[in-house]
Amino acid sequence: MVKSDSMKKEVNKFIYFYRFLATANMFTRTRRLRNSKLLREIVRNVRLSIDELIYPIFVEEGENIREEISSMPGQFRFSLDRLAPELDELKSLGIKTLLVFGIPKHKDPIGSEAYNPNGIVQQAVRFIKKNYPNFLVITDVCMCEYTSHGHCGILEGCDVQNDSTIKYIAQIAVSHVEAGADIVAPSDMMDGRILAIREALDEKGFINTPIMAYSVKYASNYYGPFRDAADSAPSFGDRKTYQMDYRSSKEYYREVEADIEEGADFIMVKPALAYLDVIKAVENISLPLVAYNVSGEYSMVKAAALNGWINEQGIVMENMYALKRAGVELIITYHAKDIATWVKNGEVTL
Repeated sequence: MVKSDSMKKEVNKFIYFYRFLATANMFTRTRRLRNSKLLREIVRNVRLSIDELIYPIFVEEGENIREEISSMPGQFRFSLDRLAPELDELKSLGIKTLLVFGIPKHKDPIGSEAYNPNGIVQQAVRFIKKNYPNFLVITDVCMCEYTSHGHCGILEGCDVQNDSTIKYIAQIAVSHVEAGADIVAPSDMMDGRILAIREALDEKGFINTPIMAYSVKYASNYYGPFRDAADSAPSFGDRKTYQMDYRSSKEYYREVEADIEEGADFIMVKPALAYLDVIKAVENISLPLVAYNVSGEYSMVKAAALNGWINEQGIVMENMYALKRAGVELIITYHAKDIATWVKNGEVTL
């Protein structure tokens, strides 16, 4: 036995030696698989589809409004009477999923227009589902656009009250679904909101309505342009007591686990590009993973492109594939309309 083992070792030495001699004058030619466009296309393993893009739209209470958002070039606020041409264009481009935000005329401390059955989001949902039934409509469920103080919940002094807020959040979600929303997406970051919404929807018979949870939402500096778009900047303080601290690399696990346990059907990470590590860390969850490519990320690309500093089309597509490579299945992005236009014109192949 000893002799046999010794012989095996000697044979293995010769095998390794001859392999070394055979490869001593060679190197790995990884460029072989990048040698032509067609070859690159057939070996790539990251894919993107227009069906995976969700386009945010801003609907404002009033009439004859089509106002470009100054800090978000190419994005507009629409009144309902000016919304149809935009929806026609999105439909022609093959965009199928919308995320609806509302800007009301009236704001008060309890955000009453958010859950008004005839509020601006509720009206917009009814309009879209009646005239464009093939759109999948997601609604943002929050209070910041509707409160006079700009915070995402009910205040006691200067503190946002968690448990009283989630009752309102659930009421908002129900009102959106009663208007016809296909999916509700709570973005307030109150603890327990997913359970409160699930119970409220189920009680009303909406057991099949999914919840897209803003599970991992950071207190980010990338939201500035959105607050211009939605008139949602807080009138004092910040949102760091309820949105997440970007200096922590632990708490997103708890947020995701809690939302899954409470009944979420989608898990979202927001912002997107500065949090690819977080996306990668949670990519193996059992639910669809969504990333929100937020307003600041969009506006930085647009500003640089308008100044001629970057190739906008190239940068946008690189960003989208970065998100897909990290593990995202759906992307909320203000670039969706541009991407669909480039594809339709044959400028980009997905």
